[in-house]
Amino acid sequence: MKGRTIILDTLGDAEAAALMVDGQLEDLLVDQEDAPRVGTIYRAIADRPVKGQGGMFLKTPDGSAFLRQIKGLAPGQPILVQVTGYAEDGKAIPVTAKLLFKSRHAIVTPDAPGLNISRRIRDEPERDRLLEIAHGAMEGAGHGLILRSSCAGVEGEAVAEDIEAMLDLVTTVLSDEGTEMEVLAEGDGPHVLAWREWVEKAEIVTDSGGFEEHGVLDALDALAEDRVTLSGGASMYVEPTRALVAVDVNTGADASLAAGIKANMACARALPRALRLKGLGGQITLDLAPMPKKDRRPFEAALRAAFKADDVETILVGWTPLGHYELQRKRARAPLAQILT
Repeated sequence: MKGRTIILDTLGDAEAAALMVDGQLEDLLVDQEDAPRVGTIYRAIADRPVKGQGGMFLKTPDGSAFLRQIKGLAPGQPILVQVTGYAEDGKAIPVTAKLLFKSRHAIVTPDAPGLNISRRIRDEPERDRLLEIAHGAMEGAGHGLILRSSCAGVEGEAVAEDIEAMLDLVTTVLSDEGTEMEVLAEGDGPHVLAWREWVEKAEIVTDSGGFEEHGVLDALDALAEDRVTLSGGASMYVEPTRALVAVDVNTGADASLAAGIKANMACARALPRALRLKGLGGQITLDLAPMPKKDRRPFEAALRAAFKADDVETILVGWTPLGHYELQRKRARAPLAQILT
């Protein structure tokens, strides 16, 4: 099946959304009832500092949270914070005090004034048009604004409405005068996130049973396996452990001199999608197929290009003395294996 298809359905009782591109599962969003959504805003209460880590534990309605900030914060003090990622079992919810109010076309940034337009929009007349819209919608607001790449070619009224909706939410949250811990704004669920983030033209399927009809369930069965098939007969095994995610690259039946670099380049291209769909983050160690040291630079370039197109923050750390390659990736989602269980 060619083209892009967005399927809005459920997995069990959980709301879910899937993006299929040319018949292949490209992205998957699944709600978790027992975990706060990313983007949720709390009025939290400072609990106790952890000076060795440069942070503070906070109390929230959903449990303990951790904020990497101590300066100006005392135990018992209320503070507005926003969930930034997924909390592993037994660990605190990661939060930030720098609130972002994000919609399909606009991001309002109360702590970062200024009007900015995505660098992906390069046409100067279009940038000027959007800047004019932004100035009109933000007049007197006193907050910062980022217009996303999805704004390109969109009618000015739709962009202005998006900005105004976020400004209304900012006003509601920042004008709060309560002192007890409370959820002030719920993070977006999978269906809203699909509308917000998957902005390229696509067919939208909302009928019940869409996951089965469009092959999403079959793709999930394949994702339950550690083995990921790569081009040219190679493969990689993506295996999460308690401490890290281990990725082992194999050349398969290819016995040529270039088998190692071919398998490793295929791994570089496929790795962001595999990690995204499996919901994996943290420390990631690549045990690559054997290749000459002169081929390391092209591999790094391919890996950098692949992760540049991925929206989850990933740091390419580099090579270890044993010849492994390490990455550090934000835990933006719950592991798929945990969701399916």
